[in-house]
Amino acid sequence: MHLTVAVTILLAIAAIPAVYYLLSIFSTLRYFAVAQRENPPNNDFFPPISCLKPIKGLDEDAYENYASFCRQDYPEYEILFCVDRDDPALPVLEKLVQDFPQRKIRLIYGSGRNAINDKVGRLVRLVDEAQYDLLVITDGDIRVTPEYLRTVAHPFRDPKVGGATTLYASTEETKFIQELQSIGMISDFFAGILVAWQLDGVKFMFGQTIVMTRKANAGFGTYRANENKPADDLLAGRMVAEQGYEVKLLPYVVKTVADFNSLKDLLYKRTRWMTVMRLMRPWGHFGLIFTWGLPWSLLAIAVHPTWAVVAGFLGSYAILRVAMAWWIGVYGMKQPGIWRKMPLIPVWDAVAFGIWLASFTRSTIRWRGVNYTIRDGMLVLPSQAKAQNAVR
Repeated sequence: MHLTVAVTILLAIAAIPAVYYLLSIFSTLRYFAVAQRENPPNNDFFPPISCLKPIKGLDEDAYENYASFCRQDYPEYEILFCVDRDDPALPVLEKLVQDFPQRKIRLIYGSGRNAINDKVGRLVRLVDEAQYDLLVITDGDIRVTPEYLRTVAHPFRDPKVGGATTLYASTEETKFIQELQSIGMISDFFAGILVAWQLDGVKFMFGQTIVMTRKANAGFGTYRANENKPADDLLAGRMVAEQGYEVKLLPYVVKTVADFNSLKDLLYKRTRWMTVMRLMRPWGHFGLIFTWGLPWSLLAIAVHPTWAVVAGFLGSYAILRVAMAWWIGVYGMKQPGIWRKMPLIPVWDAVAFGIWLASFTRSTIRWRGVNYTIRDGMLVLPSQAKAQNAVR
């Protein structure tokens, strides 16, 4: 079949995701080699730590998640929870205090702030109340092993380091949708993160682990600067890096309790996240068009349906996507059961591509039952948006 100029150009563009996949594999191999070398077991550096937890609602397996922070092999640390007095998590926290009397645990009631981003409002108070200068911030659904604090403290022996974050994976998955989300994170999300590490360094953090010095936190205006903004974890990493500090991505894997119970739940949360990314980083978000190997392969086959194109595009897509998942999930993150989830990769890619497309149709995000507009990087309530539009 004769190739026209237009078809040749389209086939060349359709091959770009394969280049991205190769880059992600290279970045993965280099990252884990560098990270393992830079982060040996920490046996001699133990600055006192304040563990800060903003709590809203009762997460699944909440007691075990909280208790894992009480079982740390670390000499001096405190755990602060910011929770409302009528929150369903409060009885669990009170039991935790009783069960671990040897630990310095404090319950702080309410943020005392009028912040749109309630989590960040709680973080403002938690940082103010914290006794120590190394702050470890984690969500309520995070579970860790006893060496966690030793691991995250290690990079801060270098005064050039102002922040750190970790990788994360789900605890036991009991539903198909949870397995789909898991393979998507390992084969897709973290692939992009490691490419970003390779090309631009670490200018982000994940809510599953945010570690920073009090000095770095104060340097960007404390969390007061972010309490009306979305994506507080991404912003914290960026604002620490903008001060000239290094932000480290650590190879330690925290566990987060799988909470996707239906396809609707997955689509809802992922679309919200992708919409936030589009509104905050529009060109970077649009650039994802060159990372979707499955739709590009299908388009290549549609415009030039030959066995060579089928084998070349779908074959390379399958091989490279499996390789990415293996190098990240098995080799790097040491996660079990990856091979069993491999057939879900094209399913995830199709769903994720649809979510990416859907994000371009939305100008608002729905969060805790309220629709918000993101304007100039700020969360705007519906009433405020109407008032601003009326002024304009």
